[in-house]
Amino acid sequence: MRRVLLAALVPFALLGSSAAGAGNGNGLPAGHKDKGVCVKASGPHVAACHAKVVTLADGVTPFATTGPTGYSPKQLQLAYNLSGATGSATVAIVDAYANPNVVSDLATYRNQFGLPPCGTGCFTVVNQNGGTSPLPAGNVGWGQEINLDVEMASAICPNCHILLVEANSNSFADLGAAVNTAARTPGVVAISNSYGTSGEFNGETSYDSYYNHPGIAVTASSGDSGYGVEFPAADNHVVAVGGTHLVTSTSTRGWTESAWSGAGSGCSAFFAKPSWQHDTGCARRMEADVSAVADPNTGVSVYDTYGSTGGNNWYVFGGTSVASPIIASVYALAGAASWNGFAYPAQYTYSHTSSLNDVVGGSNGTCTSRRRGGQAYFCQAVSGYDGPTGLGTPNGIGSF
Repeated sequence: MRRVLLAALVPFALLGSSAAGAGNGNGLPAGHKDKGVCVKASGPHVAACHAKVVTLADGVTPFATTGPTGYSPKQLQLAYNLSGATGSATVAIVDAYANPNVVSDLATYRNQFGLPPCGTGCFTVVNQNGGTSPLPAGNVGWGQEINLDVEMASAICPNCHILLVEANSNSFADLGAAVNTAARTPGVVAISNSYGTSGEFNGETSYDSYYNHPGIAVTASSGDSGYGVEFPAADNHVVAVGGTHLVTSTSTRGWTESAWSGAGSGCSAFFAKPSWQHDTGCARRMEADVSAVADPNTGVSVYDTYGSTGGNNWYVFGGTSVASPIIASVYALAGAASWNGFAYPAQYTYSHTSSLNDVVGGSNGTCTSRRRGGQAYFCQAVSGYDGPTGLGTPNGIGSF
């Protein structure tokens, strides 16, 4: 397998630099909004990416700058108590289509924040069959999703190897083939999937085999449309990743989180409840399991030249597309040995909840009407388990 490598770059000093200290909320434009970068799924057997970019007040023009404005790797590591964690496992990223600029864009991102330059085998790009040629056709929206995903993997696990598997299209047949390729690749311990449907659909269980890989942490973003269940996050063999609003605070932790209003959650109509889930209000699979930052208002810095013109190549991104690669990379930091004896990493997390930040406050919609048949925790962040944020967010790697 021919490898696509990042060029070695001189690290940028992380501590003490203005770039490293660039924090979310510092300089976002007045009246800013956000928008999804991918076209919505056109049918039940295709997916849309969950990336959302901050825009100007018109809701159309992306907020693009010459330097980073959103959260940096250092800030994300501090927020989730990961600064001292090290790991060199392989995180796989599965997305549709291709980003022809991903190698150079990732190199710039890592250099900007002083992340270690990649050596041999650090970053590999393959198609859904595992080959390096031909790669799929390019797509700007999914290309931005690709940059977001690989940059978040770098931010959380700077020494991890990254395998990007690009599917030929956004159909679940192609995306699923890409997930299987990732799972067959030696060394892969986590696979991130930042995409989903606009709701559940009849026949979604027929795609389960693509996401059922014991011994590998397969994460799936819960969605960006608020209360409601999406596939593949509804699959009972994945780690469904919800979303939060993350800000600094005067607490001992130094940060506080609440449920992001856009995060998906709810009780699946089709998938059975996994044995390790014990909430009593949903007889079937409940979404989500864990969570991380996703609100574009408290979003992350992303460098992208594929979807931009001129020199303004830094964006602020949100969506549960941010949270999924973050959680996959935390599992990679922990390493597969940490959940030895558990067929699915989610089992380990549900059995070891002490290293999680319980998220209390915020909601993602209305879920208690008779028509919806839900309970308050389906859409509200409460003490203990809840739908929008699951068991909580990482507080180190002990629960992963």
